Amino acid sequence: MQGYNCIMVYNQNSRKLLFCKRTKDPYKGLYNLVGGKIESGESSSEAAYRELMEETGIDRVHIQLHHMMDFTYYNQDCYVEVYVGNLTSEIVLREEAHPLEWLDADENFFDCSRFAGEGNIGHMVEQVKYFGKEEHICQNG
Repeated sequence: MQGYNCIMVYNQNSRKLLFCKRTKDPYKGLYNLVGGKIESGESSSEAAYRELMEETGIDRVHIQLHHMMDFTYYNQDCYVEVYVGNLTSEIVLREEAHPLEWLDADENFFDCSRFAGEGNIGHMVEQVKYFGKEEHICQNG
């Protein structure tokens, strides 16, 4: 099963969220979160930081990513790991394939005419709003 990552990057005060505007299918013309493919032999965390650096120029010294949730798509034989973090300082973004844009964190991310993912981005943003960005370990008691 192929792994992918999806990275939610908030600015320093959590008022903006970083998006790329897709220039090709799937989701051409829609806003999407940055991320990409987990390569063979690469840890999930390494892949998230690598993709973030490749697509935005954001290095791990500027952000601490937390593994927030996963989606498994059995009919597509893949899974997506979702990471989230805040920038620790201002940076100059470096675009790779798709234009990057900061959007207000209060946007309607469920709007499928503007955002990729059939509502998943909205779901992820709501999870961050209600449960925070820190990684939590659940223990059965």
